[in-house]
Amino acid sequence: MSCRKTLNFRITNHSFQGLDELLKQQNIKPLSLNPHRTLSTSFSALGNLIVQTTDDLQFIKVFRETLAGILQSILRNFPENIFWDFDCLVISILRQALVAEKGADYFLKFFAEKIELLMDLFGNKSEIRFRYLHDFIYGFDWAKWVQKEPKARNLIEPFNPAFLDYLLSRGQEILQLICLGDCQYHHLSENLYRNPFDFSREPKDEIRLFTYLARKKIIPVAAWDWNVSPVWNKPFHQMRESLSLELHLVKTN
Repeated sequence: MSCRKTLNFRITNHSFQGLDELLKQQNIKPLSLNPHRTLSTSFSALGNLIVQTTDDLQFIKVFRETLAGILQSILRNFPENIFWDFDCLVISILRQALVAEKGADYFLKFFAEKIELLMDLFGNKSEIRFRYLHDFIYGFDWAKWVQKEPKARNLIEPFNPAFLDYLLSRGQEILQLICLGDCQYHHLSENLYRNPFDFSREPKDEIRLFTYLARKKIIPVAAWDWNVSPVWNKPFHQMRESLSLELHLVKTN
């Protein structure tokens, strides 16, 4: 490794440790769906992978600050999230930023703003109030979206701004349904999380179901894999529903 690469490695490793500290401060145990390990890839380790992609220290600094803002937004809005595999999200942001027509800094600011809007829109402080990020991070929402118009969308990756825009629009639609007293999307009391599915998503059931899904490779986005190839063309939602029945994950409310 060259002297410059070694210096970048040390700076990046130290810098990204701060993101791991954010998780520790919130008493988060960052579980992974990787069948071969219990905990997710640390941000320090992700930082090391970033250095192998670019040695631009200024870019790395801005990139780290962008991830810090995104992580803080997630912790604020989804404090009960269970699985924390961010490898795919990080490499997706990195690749998009490095080829952005308006420059990396512009893209990172633009992307972070969209992600933070999404967290605020769907998280525990909103009327929607979902408990986890799992359907977003592991691609269930994305695969369902692609399947609706596969010819137009099959080349759009899970964390592309076009898909984020769809989610922002869908969130506004859900808020409107809540206002209208929709039977599926209705007002919740403050101590409840929203679950529009037919199976339980209580923490112990969520862990059991998603762990089985990962073992059976019924996950659209293996978010723990830096080199993942997302898959959209399988009936993931139906397969998840069937597996929830096999596991007797009965919804109680």
